[in-house]
Amino acid sequence: MTTSGVATFNLEFDDLINEAYERCGLETREGFDMRTARVSLNLLFAEWANRGLNLWTIEQRSVTMVSGQAEYTLPSDTVNVLSAVIRTGSGQTQQDVTIDRISQNEYLHLPDKNTMSRPSQFYVQRTISPKLFVYPAPDSAESYIFRYYGVRRIEDTGGFTNTADIVFRFLPCLVAGLAYYLAMKKSPDRIVLLKQIYDEEFTRAAQEDRDIASVYLTPDFSL
Repeated sequence: MTTSGVATFNLEFDDLINEAYERCGLETREGFDMRTARVSLNLLFAEWANRGLNLWTIEQRSVTMVSGQAEYTLPSDTVNVLSAVIRTGSGQTQQDVTIDRISQNEYLHLPDKNTMSRPSQFYVQRTISPKLFVYPAPDSAESYIFRYYGVRRIEDTGGFTNTADIVFRFLPCLVAGLAYYLAMKKSPDRIVLLKQIYDEEFTRAAQEDRDIASVYLTPDFSL
């Protein structure tokens, strides 16, 4: 038996949209059908961000600290910050030191935000323009870099010949989700069925899209 020898299957948005319409028992007949499907796709990507972590959107990024500056603007596509360290030194003397995340309320009640030292705490303001606040503010004795793993937004659809900014494992889920979203607008008789299929596809994809590193729990008998 001869196989293709390649594993590059993907769907451009126009093919993906056509597949979703077919699941609704419809055909794309005019430009509006494509445009409304593109809106639904972008809303679906936003819904995925609300459901939790999408591992392919996690990126390691950095912010160079400035002496005396406690507030920094994060990239506009930032959804959240998962974990972070303060990096000191460089080359062979480089060292990463843990920095703890605190809540908005905890940051607000810090008594002296003008204190300067190596940052040990940070707060992320998840607004339209995300911001990072560190405490204490960096001092001038050493250069610090805030290194973090952050979740970014899934890229917008753009042109219909583009492919989705997702891993191939989520293609069935994406088609099922778009079919469900389109059914709410054009095929109400299929909403229940397509929602069930979408939920099942998302559950399977989400269960696969996870960190499989081992976790070890050690009981503390000191108390």
